[in-house]
Amino acid sequence: MSQVESRQLMRLAALVQIEKRARAADPAELGFIMVNETMGLLPYRQALLWQQKPRGKVIAASGITTPDQQAPYIFWAQRLCAHLSRTETARSGDIRQFVPADLPTPLGEEWDEWMAPHLVWIPLGPGALVLGRDEPLSESDRALLSYVADAYGHAWRASLLRARVWKRDSILKSKSQPDSRNEWKRRGLITLLILILVAGAFYPVRQSVLAPAEIIPLEPTMVRAPLDGVVDQVLVRPNETVAEGQLLFSLDARLLRNQLEVSSRALDAATTELRQARQAAVMDPAARASLPTLQGKLEQQQAEVDYLNDKLTRIEIRATREGLAVFDDPNDWRGRPVAVGERVMLVADPTKVEIEARLPVADAIDLEIGTPVRLFLNIAPERAYDATLTFVSYQSQKGADGILGYRIKALLDAAEELPPRIGLKGTAKLYGAKVPLVYFLFRRPVAAARQWLGL
Repeated sequence: MSQVESRQLMRLAALVQIEKRARAADPAELGFIMVNETMGLLPYRQALLWQQKPRGKVIAASGITTPDQQAPYIFWAQRLCAHLSRTETARSGDIRQFVPADLPTPLGEEWDEWMAPHLVWIPLGPGALVLGRDEPLSESDRALLSYVADAYGHAWRASLLRARVWKRDSILKSKSQPDSRNEWKRRGLITLLILILVAGAFYPVRQSVLAPAEIIPLEPTMVRAPLDGVVDQVLVRPNETVAEGQLLFSLDARLLRNQLEVSSRALDAATTELRQARQAAVMDPAARASLPTLQGKLEQQQAEVDYLNDKLTRIEIRATREGLAVFDDPNDWRGRPVAVGERVMLVADPTKVEIEARLPVADAIDLEIGTPVRLFLNIAPERAYDATLTFVSYQSQKGADGILGYRIKALLDAAEELPPRIGLKGTAKLYGAKVPLVYFLFRRPVAAARQWLGL
């Protein structure tokens, strides 16, 4: 036997063996056989298995267990196979060969990176087998591949049919022979679960919201500027305990003293002018007639001097009660002009405090006076202070952060022996009325959706 005949016999035996394995394989194993073991019949560099339906994709590749659909090579191969499957030559059902010149520019430019010089398209019915070879097919190779394509196509269709029949039989079997006890249990559990969900949706729960809060003094005494002027000295420190009558701050007196000096000299001049007019009134009727005018001028100057003296006595502001001086940095006040009635500081009792919170408009719920409030301070988040709601503003106001909110106050319960320090900040939990659980869970999402949709 010649070498050529021996080689043909070996290829025929390999063809029979591969055909036998292909017809007995399941779909996953069949794809592996097509792209890897076809190498025993004719040489190639790479192989791909393209499935046309239900969605065109590469389901097997030589040298790869499971193709990654996002890998660059597989991604390019899917574009290539999708293009070839739409060409007239590929749809004819014959084995075809392609080179880069047969492809559009984007695919052809990437050919050298991903594919061998010659591509062989082998239609198989549900898809196609793609071989990448360094050399074109010979007539004997083409004839051999026609037998391989017939065997692979038949095996592929048969395996898909077996899978569909097995799936249909499984469904029919499960429907025709159900386990009645397990089915009733399953239905009962589903019904019970639905009843629990429906009942739970209407279970009443108390509404609650969180709002930033701060400890503020209760009924503090406001220390205001008694007159227009400039703050000269601040004689106490922030958070310092002051006694009743203690000097807190003073206003600059230089302008008032200058005005008093001018008014005093004008008073002296008016006094001298009136005295001279009285002396001349004995002999001069005109001087006698001017006495009422001069007397009025003197009284006016005297009233101005008394008014300036009174203002000088009020430039020193003293505490009207004992307590804690609450204000900002003294350096921010020194040299600062103030108007009459402008608040400079507070004098508060450190043992009498309350909670002030700002509830954003977006989180607002219906709050009633007397409902409980819980405060969690930033310095001690593990401890909660109990309080009672005492005030809710009717209108919202813009806060320092630029967010509209309602001003809320709450009084700490008497059980708190040591109240927190004035100025501490935290988070207040505010409680509203009881509502169904479904309303509690979906109130915010529904409100946000309504605002977003403009309803």
